[in-house]
Amino acid sequence: MPSSFPLSRPRRLRRSDQLRSMFQETELSLNDLVLPIFVEEEIDDFVPIKAMPGVMRIPESRLASEIERYARAGIKSVMTFGVSHHLSHDGSDTWHEDGLVSRMTRICKDAVPEMIVMSDTCFCEYTSHGHCGIVHDDHIDNDATLINLGKQAVAAAQAGADFIAPSAAMDGQVHAIRSALDEAGFINTSIMSYSTKFASAMYGPFREAGGSALKGNRNAYQMNPMNRREAIRESLMDEQEGADALMVKPAGAYLDIIRDIREASRLPLGAYQVSGEYAMIKFAAAAGAIDEHRVVRESLGSIKRAGADLIFTYFAMDLAKDGI
Repeated sequence: MPSSFPLSRPRRLRRSDQLRSMFQETELSLNDLVLPIFVEEEIDDFVPIKAMPGVMRIPESRLASEIERYARAGIKSVMTFGVSHHLSHDGSDTWHEDGLVSRMTRICKDAVPEMIVMSDTCFCEYTSHGHCGIVHDDHIDNDATLINLGKQAVAAAQAGADFIAPSAAMDGQVHAIRSALDEAGFINTSIMSYSTKFASAMYGPFREAGGSALKGNRNAYQMNPMNRREAIRESLMDEQEGADALMVKPAGAYLDIIRDIREASRLPLGAYQVSGEYAMIKFAAAAGAIDEHRVVRESLGSIKRAGADLIFTYFAMDLAKDGI
């Protein structure tokens, strides 16, 4: 007699660990991960970041040994953020040859030349007001900021940065940086654009990590989290301006945007699992509410599955130690 049961049984391919592994569609490896790091000048010891358990500000004097440690663990790339003690209204320390941005890059490349160094290109950690650009009459002067972003990008490239990663969310920033780099002779220095960056509530712990002096918000220049069509438009504009790779930030709450941009562009696509995403997992795990090991891999796997080629995550070293 004909069976009344279904002929198609997907469970047949899940019967064992070996079968599940064989038919797994999305793979996560250390090649997919970039480790963001915070480097503070003029301190002697590591500074724990209370809102991000397990993450510390690295003393500049210890940066070389940390980069060597990451490399031994299998980390291929870092994104550098500086914690400056030389704040100004325009963040001018960022474009000086001996400023923190340049020093971080040189230390990383001298310690491990093959480490891919992405230099976060912004001003929020270097300005006395904590905004990402020049402030005039209580608003951010977009075009004046573009000039300074070009200066910072050239300084980082001169120091050896492999990628300039503009996160200031200024209109036209990729074009301005590409022009500045090319004019200075750095035609092979790549741009990893924070092309779709939302004004998210999930950046809170980063403010402690980076020592931001921000008062107010960045709603005027970062994206409305409720806008989907604009998110795609922002990334496609950066592609047209010469970005070599795009990025969505944050990642976990914006998987639909990652997928939209993946379908709209053929450029490499990154996604940033931000400080708030990291903190939520860490604190929930500490409370015994979740299995951290499994949730980390599930969350990163979902970002990769949505279409990201690279994932910026503070969990990168944890995964490296565990062999993913």
